[in-house]
Amino acid sequence: MIAWTGLLSQLLEIVLALALAPLLTGWVNQCRAWLQNRSAPPLLQPYYLLHKLFHKESVIAEHASPLFRAAPYIVFGCMTLACSIIPTLSTDLPLTLAADAIALVGLFALARVFISLAAMDIGTSFGTLGARREMLIGFLAEPALLMVLFCASLISKSTSLATIVETLAHRELAIYPSLAFAGVAFTIVSLAENARVPVDNPATHLELTMIHEALILEYSGRHLALIEWAASLKLFAYSCAGLALFFPWGIAEAQAPLEMLLALPSLVLKLAIGGAALALLETLSAKMRIFRVPEFLATAFLLAVIGLLVHILLGS
Repeated sequence: MIAWTGLLSQLLEIVLALALAPLLTGWVNQCRAWLQNRSAPPLLQPYYLLHKLFHKESVIAEHASPLFRAAPYIVFGCMTLACSIIPTLSTDLPLTLAADAIALVGLFALARVFISLAAMDIGTSFGTLGARREMLIGFLAEPALLMVLFCASLISKSTSLATIVETLAHRELAIYPSLAFAGVAFTIVSLAENARVPVDNPATHLELTMIHEALILEYSGRHLALIEWAASLKLFAYSCAGLALFFPWGIAEAQAPLEMLLALPSLVLKLAIGGAALALLETLSAKMRIFRVPEFLATAFLLAVIGLLVHILLGS
């Protein structure tokens, strides 16, 4: 019975991520348009885009290697696995036994490496420019993300995301200084990793400022659809990771399958609030120069380390 419920919750996690990730992107875009007093696109616009791209022919450069063709599938697979090991509905996830918080960072890094290599494979200047900027951001963001996860793992004495969620959900409702510092650091890292303002603008194609868009300029058809879907999955994964670490209430525990019925509306509500907050943050912020990004991410690393030291020294 336990194995059956675990497989069911794991399958629901994956299906839910694949289904809701484009919806979260559409909700953020809609809220951002409302806050900027513009006509908002339809909520289901990302689904329409994926449908259109999947039915278009993929045009591939003459000198593209097999790596260029395989990269979208690898990136999509990495983001799907990342979503599958983050507790969203339940902590009864079989994959969490084989992949912990450190493996989660590794999946993000693996996807970054392959999309950067694919961007440089064609040999265009924009692809190489975007790849170098992407690796710079990853080099600075990954240590900060690890420090945030270590701060949470010290509280639960485990790097398993399921154990972290179960431990934090049973703690008293209070503001813990260590988690407060880690939460600010996680927000900064999430903005940078998902190519959001102030680090990058997902709605622009200006060659002097774009990062994510420069990586995918040579893709089209189903390959571009997989990359766009993977980008939505990455935003969904970071959103769910933030909710699991800092707002873990409402997630069903192991051996409690009926609680997942209540966990679903709770997750949708938290994602809706988080998406609106992200749109508000982007609207109030301005795109910073690329040379300021290292300082921005260094601040996130410093805050995460301060949170770690606060927990070690004060135990709170």
